[in-house]
Amino acid sequence: MKKNLRKEEKSKKVIEILEDLFPNPAVPLIHKDPYTLLISVLLSAQCTDERVNKITPILFNKADNPYKMVTLSIEEIQEIIKPCGLSAAKAKAIFNLSKILIENHDAKVPKSFEELEKLPGVGHKTASVVMSQAWGVPAFPVDTHIHRLAHRWGLSSGKNVVQTENDLKRIFPKEKWNTLHLQIIFFGRKFCKARGHIEHECPICRIIN
Repeated sequence: MKKNLRKEEKSKKVIEILEDLFPNPAVPLIHKDPYTLLISVLLSAQCTDERVNKITPILFNKADNPYKMVTLSIEEIQEIIKPCGLSAAKAKAIFNLSKILIENHDAKVPKSFEELEKLPGVGHKTASVVMSQAWGVPAFPVDTHIHRLAHRWGLSSGKNVVQTENDLKRIFPKEKWNTLHLQIIFFGRKFCKARGHIEHECPICRIIN
């Protein structure tokens, strides 16, 4: 039934399947507010959500807001987050962004891409997750996993995550972006892995490819 589907048709099928399999996806990172979400997303760079979720309770037990975070030294933060990798850079970013939040934003996480992306260690993808999941602003955070699936499903030929993000924003309705980002991540982990993938057993690939 499936060959030569146009991107618009593919996108509708993808939404249908994802809505059925993951109707109410929750953010996979443990957090309780925009600040702890921001720190968790920053820590997740080149690290699994599972590992981040083991480390953040320890960190947040000591410091779950900017005021408490800056009472820790960068070395103390680094020691706690070491299992997440890139700990020196991440610890420095966490300390410095916490200081900036206190000095420039009344210790609150900004509600704009521009201000978020000015913070140390916060790139466009991290800002997109915070804007979408903390503030409900339509965004389509694209990591390497979503980038890979968009290619596999024939939804984008973008050579990098920025191009893929633009492609996905064009073909999916804006009101679906925030949920789709999570649904695609969960789907990829369960059904559409990078290795050992069997196309005819994948609920999406067997329909649209």
